Amino acid sequence: MKVTVRLFASYREAAGASSLELALKDGDRGPAVWAALVARFPALARLPSPSGYAVNDEYVDGTRALREHDEVALIPPVSGGATAGLALIEIGDQPIQVDRLLAAVADPRAGAIALFLGVVRDNARGRRVDYLEYEAYETLARREMEKIAGTIAGRWPGARIAIAHRTGRLTVGEASVAIGVSAPHRAEAFAAARFAIDTLKQTVPIWKKEIWEGGEAWVGAEP
Repeated sequence: MKVTVRLFASYREAAGASSLELALKDGDRGPAVWAALVARFPALARLPSPSGYAVNDEYVDGTRALREHDEVALIPPVSGGATAGLALIEIGDQPIQVDRLLAAVADPRAGAIALFLGVVRDNARGRRVDYLEYEAYETLARREMEKIAGTIAGRWPGARIAIAHRTGRLTVGEASVAIGVSAPHRAEAFAAARFAIDTLKQTVPIWKKEIWEGGEAWVGAEP
């Protein structure tokens, strides 16, 4: 059978392609895709194995059998429908508009709005950073952000959340991610905003490359 494989971030660079067709045996699963790709592109062997798999834009267990014409995405390690509490999701290469996020979560029932901004700093792990590059698996990233909003709505009733994340090249001082949360009280707004950014960093398929003088590396792709 043949499947289409989508590659992101460090995997895309190692293979030299963002999408390719792969012939597999009937019943093969996610790990077989990775093994076939490593055999075809030896540079992949220097990278960590996938932290997850997606089939047809849905996260799946790596043991799920693949079918003819499936689209399989290998998810490198990363540092549905209308959702209650979700006010806004934006993913793109334009500067984040903080006022837009604040307006999206404004609610006359809320007594507090917490705003978190993640900004590009000029150093990381002892190196001076010139700029960063972000890449997203946008369809799945949006779905994971919707899940975050749904969890927040369940834990902190009355909370509203807006999330914006940049892609592309960002220079020092620019905001890469913004999260706005309104809630009836400040403790809930702070807690929900912290939960959102911590979960986003763990589960949402957005990758970061650090570029410094004389080198570059995808964060999370170190062996």
